[in-house]
Amino acid sequence: MADENEILPQAADENDGWGLDASAENLIGSERILNQDEIDSLLGFDLSDEEAAERSGIRAIINSALVSYERLPMLEIVFDRLVRYMTTSLRNFTSDNVEVSLDNISSIRFGDYLNSIPLPAILSVFKAEQLENYGLLTVDSNLIYSIVDVLLGGRRGTAAMRIEGRPYTTIERVLVQRMVEVVLADAKEAFAPLTPVTFTLDRLETNPRFAAIARPANAAILVKLRIDMEDRGGRIELLLPYATLEPIRKMLLQQFMGEKFGRDNIWEGHLATELWTTQMDIRAVLDEQQISLKQVLELQVGETLMLNATPDSLIELRAGNIPLTYGRMGRRNHHIAVRVEAPLSPKARQAVQRMK
Repeated sequence: MADENEILPQAADENDGWGLDASAENLIGSERILNQDEIDSLLGFDLSDEEAAERSGIRAIINSALVSYERLPMLEIVFDRLVRYMTTSLRNFTSDNVEVSLDNISSIRFGDYLNSIPLPAILSVFKAEQLENYGLLTVDSNLIYSIVDVLLGGRRGTAAMRIEGRPYTTIERVLVQRMVEVVLADAKEAFAPLTPVTFTLDRLETNPRFAAIARPANAAILVKLRIDMEDRGGRIELLLPYATLEPIRKMLLQQFMGEKFGRDNIWEGHLATELWTTQMDIRAVLDEQQISLKQVLELQVGETLMLNATPDSLIELRAGNIPLTYGRMGRRNHHIAVRVEAPLSPKARQAVQRMK
């Protein structure tokens, strides 16, 4: 027993390599722990800058399924036209010096947008008649009070008074509704060169839950517009789900407005030249009959096949299996000829066929 007790401490001393040596301890001690800012930057959830259009990290991978608006080049042209139209129409509407600017255009999930709307606000649900879908137009509280102050004769140089914690009055809702109708009329004019679309106001909501026009995971285009009236103003946000834009997606993929005509004069001239010089075989069919295979095999040299046609019968002219027109058979010099009796149009062919 005494010998065994003496061996155990010695074995423990010889197996010091089982523990951590000095270099490993130094390595662990030198490892740096990430702070919260670095973790947020890695994951891409740092939302300190609300206006940041680009995301990084894992957040960028999550949002990679969203279609970028940059793949629809015509949208920028449409919304640029909307800004110019709104500048003029809102000046006429408010009789004030109004400046409209486009902050940014981005892609966002519909559910994320509803959660990010700063309340209180008025949400206008409108319908795109020809596209058979809906859109959302959000007016923030600063613009609501500014519009009410301007339309009701508020003095210039004083900021609009904001009264928080109360619902919007009927007068405020009516005035905002009139402004929204002006904006929707401008949106109709902005889309007019691309496609005729009529935007009709459906309802006004103050609770985002009642303004759901798409599933939370659906992608949408978000357009942020800034409206300044000297020292007053606010924001309008226009949201169009991708389902609304899907019927005109091919038009939005154009690089410029004139591309919608799809014409290339050089190619048209080349194609017309080649068509005029194309050779085509035409068959003149006097009559067709169906007989059995046995009768065909029993045909002998010198036999006569009787046709259901007379010298005045119409002959069908065909290109392959496609009927072109009708004519009458005759003779010119030493050749058999066909005189065309009808133009190359389906209605004329049907009329001649009835005569036949």
